[in-house]
Amino acid sequence: MASKQPFMQFQYPLPYGAILQENGVQFAVYSRSATAMSVLLYKRHSDRDPYKVIKFDPATDRWGDIWSIYVPDLKAGQLYHYQADGPYLPEKGHRFNPQARLIDPYARALAGRFQPSDDGIVRPPKCVVVDDTFDWQGDRHLRRPLSETIIYEMHVRGFTRGSASETDHPGTYLGVIEKIPYLKSLGVTAVELMPIHEFPINATNGEKQDRGNYWGYDSLAFFSPHRGYQHGTKAGDQVRQFKEMVRALHAAGIEVILDVVFNHTSEGNHLGPTFSFKGLENQVYYMLNDDGTYKNYSGCGNTVNGNHPICREMIFHCLRHWVYNYHIDGFRFDLASILSRNRHGELVPNPPMVELIAEDPMLADTKVIAEAWDAAGAFQVGSFSDLRWAEWNGHYRDDIRRYWRGEAGRLGPIATRVSGSSDLYQNGTRKPYHSINFVTSHDGYTLNDLVSYERKHNQANGEDNRDGDNNNYSANYGVEGPTRRKFIVELRRRQAKNMMATLLLSQGTPMLVSGDEILRTQRGNNNAYCQDNAISWFDWKLVERNAEMLRFTQAIIAFRINQPSVRRQTFLTGQPTENEVLPDVTWYGPTGKPVDWNSQSRSLICVYGTHGLDDPEAKNVMILMHSGQDSQRFTIPEHLRKLPWQQLLDTSAAAPEDVHPGATGPALPASGHLKLVHHTLMCYVA
Repeated sequence: MASKQPFMQFQYPLPYGAILQENGVQFAVYSRSATAMSVLLYKRHSDRDPYKVIKFDPATDRWGDIWSIYVPDLKAGQLYHYQADGPYLPEKGHRFNPQARLIDPYARALAGRFQPSDDGIVRPPKCVVVDDTFDWQGDRHLRRPLSETIIYEMHVRGFTRGSASETDHPGTYLGVIEKIPYLKSLGVTAVELMPIHEFPINATNGEKQDRGNYWGYDSLAFFSPHRGYQHGTKAGDQVRQFKEMVRALHAAGIEVILDVVFNHTSEGNHLGPTFSFKGLENQVYYMLNDDGTYKNYSGCGNTVNGNHPICREMIFHCLRHWVYNYHIDGFRFDLASILSRNRHGELVPNPPMVELIAEDPMLADTKVIAEAWDAAGAFQVGSFSDLRWAEWNGHYRDDIRRYWRGEAGRLGPIATRVSGSSDLYQNGTRKPYHSINFVTSHDGYTLNDLVSYERKHNQANGEDNRDGDNNNYSANYGVEGPTRRKFIVELRRRQAKNMMATLLLSQGTPMLVSGDEILRTQRGNNNAYCQDNAISWFDWKLVERNAEMLRFTQAIIAFRINQPSVRRQTFLTGQPTENEVLPDVTWYGPTGKPVDWNSQSRSLICVYGTHGLDDPEAKNVMILMHSGQDSQRFTIPEHLRKLPWQQLLDTSAAAPEDVHPGATGPALPASGHLKLVHHTLMCYVA
């Protein structure tokens, strides 16, 4: 009988990097153009110089373009760098520096920070030899269907860093574990973690940054969990703590999705430092211009050459590493359109990297989500791939915002987005749930700020308010920023509820950003990438202060989870039925007659029927939306009045009458007439 090995579940051994063996470590690194290679060994992460340098022998330690050497008597926790010599010909794409200390592209963990230097040598964090053995206690991927998923985008550090979090390990992976009861009470099914791949904590010259990259979109090492989120300073301990966090989230029924940044690295452009890819094979890892400078489709100085076979292989191994060694359930690819560009930067059909990710049998259980645009003008929402890719739906975000702030002529767009964006996804093989619906994300206003500011306030970022998007479709309803005027405060809260309810009642996969459920503010900052402070952190005091909004959100999430009518797996058709079962969707104007899609009206009735749903829990859902500034009388069509409608929510009502968990609220008036005050959403269930 085969023996069970609980510590080895899902383990995926990597072919490169520091490979731990029984009595030593095998170091394997790719470089086609290097003429010499060394591995530098350190005792402490604070050491400026290695205690030992081991040179590779090109005659015996090079196999093709792979340099590989076995060093006996090394153990897990060993610190190291690479050092490579070769041509320095920037115009030809070569930037070798024999003095540079290089981070292993396949490093499983880093330790320490960039160190100050008075000799011109960049000293990056040390690489750590890692033992991936971990007791997963039988943990497996949860494999929740995307159609049943509710995503919660959050920042590991920011979620518990605030003093009011009352955690023993604030700002860390372990801190997230302490707050799992809150996530369960909210009802979300997946957390989408902003970048946890290694990124710089301080500047490359070792100095502390006044405004560092808090968000983490500045990768150092794709295979390493960020050391800045670990509790304590033990080298490599972030690996264990991250796995403990994933295991605990899975035990609570919550999946883990990583926001990954394979489009650029923190080495910057031709003026930037050399501490990893540049010093190993610059012309392969990056897209270069003819003069050796860097193509910049990322907006961050360089662009990873994602469709070069070497880079494809690295990304391929990296994704498997996170899925099998960390039990990650899915990935959101930052600026994913870069993966659609060939080695010359041209957008191509059926890009190899995009197909590889979708078709890889070892990633078949994972969710793959594209931010289907880049910083060079590519915008592929709806056309990124006909395979199983889901996409952040930027059209959904904008159309929901524009409708609820009261723009006329938005009935067609709001109906299209609420019903699953068939204009974007129906022509291929994808389904409504491939639309990742969101109103806000980390990049832009919070929900509270969306209804409180008409212009961005990014002065704290130190860029004279030039950074951040100027096109936000926001409104302040009479006062810019905080106010005590009761009418404005109530209207803002109602508008936040309107957009939250729309998001959670729309066909597709909803994503809300951490803190929107308690009306967190960033004080009008719509680009808080460098704000590692209260501007960005989750404010736990608001859990009680804004308990009304939290209860509202919790109730609609619970309704969505239990109601298949609002999360269909096929596109709505609106086709009439032969019996009394309502069609999968019908649309009416406020008079109860079919909608005039060309009207300037701001009022709409959407009815989700149960036709085609083989589920006894399926119920009819009627949503009434009115974004006008005056009250509007609604007439429910006569044939619908026969059904036993009960209210789920009314955003104009004062709590606790704003939401009735389980749709146990007042019955629909027998007259079939309802008056909706300005900016109101009502929902009834039968």
